[in-house]
Amino acid sequence: MRLLVYNIRYATGTGPSFHLPLPGAGYLRSNRKVLDGITDFIRHEHPDVVGLIEVDTGSIRTGMINQAEHIAGEIGHYSTFQCKYGTGSVNNFVPIVRKQANAFLSAPHVHGERFHYFDTGIKRLIIELELDDVCVFLVHLSLKFRHRQYQLRSLHDLIVQSPKPVIVAGDFNTFWGTHEIYLFMRAAGLRSANSAGLPSFPARTPRVELDFILVSEGIEVTDFRVPDVRFSDHRPLVCDFHVPPGAASRRTAAA
Repeated sequence: MRLLVYNIRYATGTGPSFHLPLPGAGYLRSNRKVLDGITDFIRHEHPDVVGLIEVDTGSIRTGMINQAEHIAGEIGHYSTFQCKYGTGSVNNFVPIVRKQANAFLSAPHVHGERFHYFDTGIKRLIIELELDDVCVFLVHLSLKFRHRQYQLRSLHDLIVQSPKPVIVAGDFNTFWGTHEIYLFMRAAGLRSANSAGLPSFPARTPRVELDFILVSEGIEVTDFRVPDVRFSDHRPLVCDFHVPPGAASRRTAAA
């Protein structure tokens, strides 16, 4: 199977024009050419599962286009998405912001989807997608170090309950890379698919490993890439993996 994870920055693009006429002004306008470029890139990669971070689900910024549904429709995938701020957040009442979400697009048969929420941080959503042989969790962790540590603790308690092998993926905002999540990975029995520690941010000249695909025992990673794609401020991650027969039953027995 192939998993593609990409923080697409709401298809707002990059470059100097993003900060005109004011710093960060680009967040208020989406670019259809950028969305089409992202869609074409994803289509050509032929992923089985796509995890999208920072996707607009239909605000005035995109002309009411739900980017998750648009990309899913173009590549023939099922889609599931949710606002990333949590049901009790005031962000749910703010125009544009209330449509900022994370999403899964999936080709295989989906057994179930669940939405979980952290107790701390602004970005609280965890999407769990259960497939035939694996459960995939998609996250976008807090920018604040202390909040990230609380979130990692909650994430650990959630994923160790999974009866199937687990993948945890997304934008971890870990400016110290794997050093910051080392203890979390050890406690949860996870390892990084990015064994070479390839950076993914910023997209033009990557220096920091912010985006991760972490896999549990029973999942064999056969290939991992960080393609030179610059539609966002992050580069995408592409991971090919295999779950041998019986891996899920062995995890259940170990639990």
